[in-house]
Amino acid sequence: MSKPNAAKHIFDDHDRTLIGLLRQDGRAPVSKLAEIMGVSRGTVQARLDRLLASGALLGFTARVRDDYDASHIRAVMMIEVSGRNTTQVINKLRRLPELTALHTTSGKWDLIAEIMVDSLADFDRVLREVRVVEGVLNSETNIFLSSV
Repeated sequence: MSKPNAAKHIFDDHDRTLIGLLRQDGRAPVSKLAEIMGVSRGTVQARLDRLLASGALLGFTARVRDDYDASHIRAVMMIEVSGRNTTQVINKLRRLPELTALHTTSGKWDLIAEIMVDSLADFDRVLREVRVVEGVLNSETNIFLSSV
């Protein structure tokens, strides 16, 4: 894998279109991308090579629907932190493997945690573990029912 260049890549309209197409179908053949974009196959290949070499495009991946595996319970938890304890709270929450992502936010809630567990019992346990973390003042949790 090549190292990203020090200079940040500046996207033009063709780059944005190409990235948008790849987000829809990361396995699309270069010839199909070229046809859709109305440019030559060589142009698309050169842009892909440049985006990869600069580090602007990190690679290609399969996207799976969040609700594809129905055996998991997924939720989002909004967390209010008391005072200036955010860093300490984040450090403690990072130790919970069921929190798949943790985001700082603006507005009423200070943090948003994404949760994934195998059972309602695990879900209940994780909620309790988060709520007893020193510095967690309040929380609100929503279970994802389906993706639309």
